[in-house]
Amino acid sequence: MTKTLLIAAFIGSTAFSVPAIARPMTETDLAMMKRLSAVAASPDGTLIAYQLRETDLDANKGKTDLYMLKLGVPNAQPVMFASKADKNEHDPAFAPDGKSIFYISNESGSDQIWRYDIASATATQASNFKTDVSGFKISPDGQKFAIWGDIARDCMEFGCAKDGDTSKPGPGTGREYDQLLTRHWDQWETPGNYSRVFTVVLGADGKLGTMGTAMDGNLVGDAPSKPFGGGEEISWSADSSGIVYTLRVADKNEAKSTNLDIYGASLKSKEIVNFTKDNAGMDTTPAASPDGKWLAWTSMARATYEADRLVVKLMDLKSGKVTALTDAWDRSVASLAWTTDSKSLLVTAQDVLETPLYRVDLKGKVTRLTERGSIAEAIPLKNGGIVYAINSISGPSDLVYMDAKGATTQLTNVNADMLGALDPVNYQKFDFAGANGDRVYGQIVKPEGAKGTLPVLLLVHGGPQGTFNNSWSYRWNPAVMASQGYAVVTIDFHGSTGYGQKFTDSINKNWGGWPLEDLQKGMVAVGKADTQLDTSNACALGGSYGGYMMNWISGNWPDRFKCLVNHAGIFDLRAMAYETEELWFDQWDNGGPWTTRTDGEKWNPVNHVSKWKTPTLVIHGEKDYRIPYSQSLAAFTALQQQGVESKLLVFPDENHWVLKPKNSIQWHQTVFAWLGKHLKGK
Repeated sequence: MTKTLLIAAFIGSTAFSVPAIARPMTETDLAMMKRLSAVAASPDGTLIAYQLRETDLDANKGKTDLYMLKLGVPNAQPVMFASKADKNEHDPAFAPDGKSIFYISNESGSDQIWRYDIASATATQASNFKTDVSGFKISPDGQKFAIWGDIARDCMEFGCAKDGDTSKPGPGTGREYDQLLTRHWDQWETPGNYSRVFTVVLGADGKLGTMGTAMDGNLVGDAPSKPFGGGEEISWSADSSGIVYTLRVADKNEAKSTNLDIYGASLKSKEIVNFTKDNAGMDTTPAASPDGKWLAWTSMARATYEADRLVVKLMDLKSGKVTALTDAWDRSVASLAWTTDSKSLLVTAQDVLETPLYRVDLKGKVTRLTERGSIAEAIPLKNGGIVYAINSISGPSDLVYMDAKGATTQLTNVNADMLGALDPVNYQKFDFAGANGDRVYGQIVKPEGAKGTLPVLLLVHGGPQGTFNNSWSYRWNPAVMASQGYAVVTIDFHGSTGYGQKFTDSINKNWGGWPLEDLQKGMVAVGKADTQLDTSNACALGGSYGGYMMNWISGNWPDRFKCLVNHAGIFDLRAMAYETEELWFDQWDNGGPWTTRTDGEKWNPVNHVSKWKTPTLVIHGEKDYRIPYSQSLAAFTALQQQGVESKLLVFPDENHWVLKPKNSIQWHQTVFAWLGKHLKGK
């Protein structure tokens, strides 16, 4: 069965008009797209604030500004506020009285909290701490702030003269460590310095006091967690008497532990309570209900497994009873937010190439609220409505309002001018019987109205527990690749997310098995599903695990593709087991530490290099500590020594991802030139 869906610039219950055919999207267009995020609503639900990032290509960086939008006013347009031309303003939050908006700005020379008075349209600096503020949460009574930033562990105020980092004893530049972690994502660890949460009082003058109260007691670790944790890991209690937050203890087991716990800290005492001490798996995204009766969070049952199913847990704060609210629902919850009446939760979860919004009531009943596209943020309103950000393969995030009856209204169209000048793409879903006879799903993205047959690009996602779903991305974007005159194919092989936990688990100790079989069968199926695709004229591309798969294909499917693009791929699983930083990931997926694996070499690409012959472009970032760039140096060396056509592209200032605008443009131009040479004879 093949389902074909024509996507305009937006997918949801309300759609944008299809732009007139103008020109194909370029890599520069992708880099210049505006990026909407950090949505906030006023307490009465009449105003929305958000941040918008635009790209300064000359400066090779993004700039963020703040916008405000009135709800319920026909044809209302967003209005910029509190923004300076040469400064960055971000993360707006309404005060509980609705009279002002707090946000973070670097106007003073460091990241501090500022206050925008809505009535007078004036902005004033609200904090003046000794160090940068990474984020904040306002208490429900509006009198206190929870703030966080990188602070020395022995510092009892928000910022001290010394950063506490014990890894640099001097007198030289050497770093010293006596336990793991030593590196994380793209930074060297700084033992003695952590992301820490403090509370501070807001004065009657609208200024935050300089003396904060540390909320971590004797705990040592990052809160929010690093490298990607944020405000979703911190919540105030309904009565403003304390906070709950997520933290993983930074001890000798940290590199092998996914055991984030939910801690509660009261302003009235120094006691720290671990609400999830009985669970060795991950507990995160705590959210206290507005009525003060409940604490909700998401929880994984299995220790050391970062891709286990996230189940919503619900604690009765009076009795302490905990219920696994979504235990019967075989989907993994990515985010949650309480409705204002405390009667239900709004959650997002991947489901068969989409990331819909759902409502979960306090008995565990799950109701799907949206169909297609990816919901990025959902903000419940006082009137029962919801404002959410949604994106798709064909366009970045914009805001939609859904009323209490489910009717939707588009609120923003931040990239209207650019999208209106670009040719649209056509989007299809297809499915087939994959490995083990299981149903496997994929997508086809191609230029709308394309004539004749099209060369094929097979994109293999990373993770490996991930998905190339119906969402927008500024990396590995199917639309910009299809716009170069290709049919882009993605296949959610065994191990992908959005199909139930058993399907996700099936890649465990099976990296080169069922996933490769799915890709092989998928390439046959997609040629039958859409005969416009010339599957004999194809290249394959992948990053991270997808890069591993490029190396695996090189030795185990060497005659299938005319070229490969390997971004940050694993070349040697043995070296990876000793080089990567988050050991829990490698050890869970591949059977424990290298010395205890019974079949560690079974899926190791290095064992098949003698069969490599497909022209390969190898790409890596030098600051990638997840899969160190030595893996790509080894792959390139293997290719060169065997006389296989190959090219190496290394970014000294990028990590596992390519993020800087000019680097993104260079990445795409290099990839497109490689593909054009091998598929179009350019």
